[in-house]
Amino acid sequence: MIDIVTLFDPDRPMAPLMCVEMSGNHQGRLEAALAFVDEAKARGADLLKVQVYRPDTITLHSDRPDFRLPAADTWSEYGTLYDLYAHAHTPWDWIEAMFRHGEAIGLPVFASPFDETAVDLLERLGCPIYKIASPEIGDIGLIEACARTGKPVILSTGLASKEDLDRAVATIRRFDAPLMILKCVSAYPTPAEDMNVATVPWLRETYGCAVGLSDHTVGLGAACAAAALGARLVEKHFKLPGDDTSVDAKFSLDLDRLPEMKQALADAAASVGTATMEIPEIARPSLSGRRSLYVVAAMRKGEVFTRDTVRSIRPCYGMAPMHLPDVLGKVATRDIERGERMSWDLVADPA
Repeated sequence: MIDIVTLFDPDRPMAPLMCVEMSGNHQGRLEAALAFVDEAKARGADLLKVQVYRPDTITLHSDRPDFRLPAADTWSEYGTLYDLYAHAHTPWDWIEAMFRHGEAIGLPVFASPFDETAVDLLERLGCPIYKIASPEIGDIGLIEACARTGKPVILSTGLASKEDLDRAVATIRRFDAPLMILKCVSAYPTPAEDMNVATVPWLRETYGCAVGLSDHTVGLGAACAAAALGARLVEKHFKLPGDDTSVDAKFSLDLDRLPEMKQALADAAASVGTATMEIPEIARPSLSGRRSLYVVAAMRKGEVFTRDTVRSIRPCYGMAPMHLPDVLGKVATRDIERGERMSWDLVADPA
């Protein structure tokens, strides 16, 4: 199981964990939602996150212009905010079923609540972590409700200004709740060039907390970059393999690719190491591939070394190539066979 204390300790080294976000990718069926939990566990998810809201807790059932989705919106086909959330939300009795199923198979499930009634539900279910979605960064009442539980809180930065983030962080720290901040761009999908994952170490240095990435790109590159820059957690939307009907399917990765992503994150984090010019032990056998000076044509004693008789070639057991100018024009101290290593005892000044 996940060691939550270590996860939220910015000074404890660890490979990044993979948080699978289901969001609305349940195909409108409880059976598919539970299958999602099983598939995520089978493919190596470390954590699974769900979103807890109802359409009436997150918006109004209204057709007024303010509540209609813009034509450029990813979900414009649903018309109004209410209709989108009615289609996308996870029914609250499913939430409990998913939590219990996760407990049974050993996959921790946590959630993004979108109002205080959702926090009440999640407290009854024993939710171990709370995630504040980026559009809720200004809802201090919701942030307080999560932090007041004393459980860890994750903040997503997707729509946050520096002032928003400062205020949210200060709110959480009033309650001494463990904190993590995820770099995020709230575009679905996000082009890799807009991710600015250099913000990940900046967040850690600025706020002194654990950091990670909420990744809405369609590839793996941004997450790997974040892992190399110190991300402790990577959250990404996934879908059941072959799902092209769920509300977030267009920008979600197939769960079939989760093992590949986990390995890529682990490799990226492991490759960082430390700043050094020391040749590692694993590379030392390759040192023989360096060049050195060898006699490349048989020579008689007293014969002059020229570029036709001595060259810089592989392997590395002769004199260093930088000494070639010092050897040329000198004479052999004895007969030398082709293929002998050059050494100073073979060299003498001409008479």
